[in-house]
Amino acid sequence: MPKPAFGLFLTHLGFVIAYISLDATSFIHSLHGLNITPWNPAPALGLVFLLRQGSVGRWLLAGTVMLSEFVVRGVPQAWWSSLLSALVLAVGYVSLGEFLRKRLLPTGLLDDRVSLGKWLLPIALGSFSISLLYASSLRVLGLLPPGDWLTAVIQFWVGDAVGIAVAMPLFWWLSDARGLELLKAAVRQWETLGYVALSFVALWLAFDVGGQSGFKLFYLLFFPIVWASARQGMAGAIISASLLQIEVIAVVQYLDYTVVPLAELQILSLAMALIGFYIAAVVDEQRRTSEELKQSLRLAAAGEMAGALAHELNQPLTALDAYAAACRVLMDKGESGDRLTLAIAGMLRESERAGIVVRRLRDFFRTGGTTLEVVSLASLIHQAIAHYLEKARQSDVRFEVSEIPEVTLMADRLQLELVLRNLLANAFDAALAGARRPMVVTLTGRVLPGERLQITVEDTGKGLASGEAARLFEAFHSTKSSGLGLGLVISKSIVETHGGTLWGEVGDHGVFNLILPLHESRQ
Repeated sequence: MPKPAFGLFLTHLGFVIAYISLDATSFIHSLHGLNITPWNPAPALGLVFLLRQGSVGRWLLAGTVMLSEFVVRGVPQAWWSSLLSALVLAVGYVSLGEFLRKRLLPTGLLDDRVSLGKWLLPIALGSFSISLLYASSLRVLGLLPPGDWLTAVIQFWVGDAVGIAVAMPLFWWLSDARGLELLKAAVRQWETLGYVALSFVALWLAFDVGGQSGFKLFYLLFFPIVWASARQGMAGAIISASLLQIEVIAVVQYLDYTVVPLAELQILSLAMALIGFYIAAVVDEQRRTSEELKQSLRLAAAGEMAGALAHELNQPLTALDAYAAACRVLMDKGESGDRLTLAIAGMLRESERAGIVVRRLRDFFRTGGTTLEVVSLASLIHQAIAHYLEKARQSDVRFEVSEIPEVTLMADRLQLELVLRNLLANAFDAALAGARRPMVVTLTGRVLPGERLQITVEDTGKGLASGEAARLFEAFHSTKSSGLGLGLVISKSIVETHGGTLWGEVGDHGVFNLILPLHESRQ
């Protein structure tokens, strides 16, 4: 047998064994010895198998359901009755699986509210329809007493709904490479040990302390799943819900617990799992939105940094051009000694400088990371204001720069230059748009107690109102019609990465303050 075919055979055999084992394990508290129990996780495995395997899984699922009926519950005298009732179940599960296959993306992980809803509603309605058909077939075939039809419908629906809703996300993630890695990552976290321990404590309190009083402390079981869902998203919710389901069933079996019917406990378990899944879906959605926003900000910041990097690249590229011209002249003269060697070494040196600048842009684009170095405040401000000195001459704006303190910073020079350029650009725009004359932009720097530096940029524009100040650092909020609303957001993020703060003052003219920790002061 070829290796791919043998691997497929092992997969199918493993599914059959796993399905029958799950069916046998969950065959507890059955109604009249029939396949009607308050917990039935085997169909969850069958549905996932069908969704992953397609048409092949359809026939194997149907055959396994009928085989499990005889293996787990035995062969009665009227074997054909059991076969027909099992066939009803098989057709029901296959139909539900085919419906889900049209609605669920094979690459999805049920980790958002839309896909969760698309999955839960068919599960609820499908399992209810299957319970109606199955109980009715048992009644018609004479396997179910007349007065127990409604009880059979409700108990079978509860068992299937709970089993599928709690177990299917686990099987779905385990059968997906990305889902499996996320589950492994969650299991390896120390926090997982915390909510697992909490689930045991909550279980003891609910069953031992509060169990004999009508299970009034059952709500304690919500704490571990809420913790897991809020901290680890859907991965934590799946782990916690599956664990709590197994714990509840095990404790009920071990203690022979009869104060509250198992079916009622299962309904509470279902509510607990669904709340956990919903919280997890919201958490995962927010995390994805946050990552997308970070990526958008990173792209915008990379674009802003390109302006600063263009100036940085200009110097080594100009030097490269000069060295190349010198090499050409020396080679034309037949020079092959130290002068040519020095010119080539200079080319290599400047080429490396240019490569460093490009790599810094690439690293920032990928990770938003910083490259820290000791930076002179004077050189930093000199580079940042160069463009605005020329702009001031062209636009009749008086640009005043106070005496710069002789201090150094441990910082990413290009990123801090980007912050200063943003603040100065906003100040010039505000001064030009304002009604005050003369138009003035000032930049001052002073050393504060506690080894801190304050840089202030002021302009004669209209200033900030309290409402504008509250939304100043919100992404995509801009007071300018042509602005994207990202410059200040990016600047604030960079400043906070450097251990500093950035804020705007409410007043009748523009004032922005930037505070950064000093590396060294010579004043």
